[in-house]
Amino acid sequence: MRIVSTTKRPVAGLLAATLALGLPAAAHAQQVAPPATAVSQGALPAGPMRIVVPFAPGGSTDAMARIVAQRLGDRIRQPVLVENRAGANGTIGAAHVAKSPGDGRTLLLVQAGYASNPSLFKNLPYDQARDLQPVTNLASGPLVLVVHPSLPVRSVKELVALARAKPDALNVGVPGTGSLNHLAAELFNMNTGIRMTSVPYKGTGGALADVLAGNVEAYYMNLVLSVPYVKSGKLRALGVTSAKRSTIAPDLPAIAEAGVRDFDLTTWFGLLVPGTTPREVVGRVHADIVQVLALPDVRERMAGDGLTVVGDTPEQFATFLAAETAKAARIIKAAGISVGQ
Repeated sequence: MRIVSTTKRPVAGLLAATLALGLPAAAHAQQVAPPATAVSQGALPAGPMRIVVPFAPGGSTDAMARIVAQRLGDRIRQPVLVENRAGANGTIGAAHVAKSPGDGRTLLLVQAGYASNPSLFKNLPYDQARDLQPVTNLASGPLVLVVHPSLPVRSVKELVALARAKPDALNVGVPGTGSLNHLAAELFNMNTGIRMTSVPYKGTGGALADVLAGNVEAYYMNLVLSVPYVKSGKLRALGVTSAKRSTIAPDLPAIAEAGVRDFDLTTWFGLLVPGTTPREVVGRVHADIVQVLALPDVRERMAGDGLTVVGDTPEQFATFLAAETAKAARIIKAAGISVGQ
């Protein structure tokens, strides 16, 4: 798997030894971005802002929040704090923000699993469509379908053929019931007519460890995190879950290219505010966030995680969220996924 590199600047963390990523468009975005303006010039009240992360510290959502918080604080010249309120697949933190004042000072940073919650939980403590309103989709990227190298397949078509020949014999690890990885596994079954068994784990660590050990045959994982395992031959990458190839790894085919119809699932991160937030305040928050997303170092760090910056409008993000929520509902219902609540 070839990973595209367009800059010589190193990417921090795990990727520093394997790849350096950047997006040429980011430099142009910095040129056209106006200088930072004090918050007194806008509609937001003075005082610290909070980005509520509905998960524990240390995960990908938390990392995204800290990237945004640092640069947003620089821009508005006010503190931007990250507050972790974990529990119930993100619903505890979401409920907190839904009940917060709509003054533009409290933001909720969610990931793709947010779209599944209305179908997974019967009694959410908030109305997702009414009590929270979209600001922007920050960034998105595909997962990659990997298999243990002992499995005699080198393409999605060969995997489908093997699964048809051995119904229910192949297993796919899923880090959490109802997770995006789980939805990808079930959508693959539905759209190919095969049956691979989803094996649930409490997190990514257990699922990854078992596919590396050959205890499960397949796994949907973060594209960039798969790089060292694929390069070393410990895993074999078959395709990405987005409708089209990723610009990060353009030589890796999309699963849809193998004839798997309507297969398009991506991980994404978005910002929302309380439903009572006035439209003009949402507009100001959106404007500041889009300027943050235009910064080259922000784009580079997101690219280092296999993500492409989006920065769409509140209306576009609302349409996207509605479509993702409906898609998740169809998969969850058809597959009979339940979290037991």
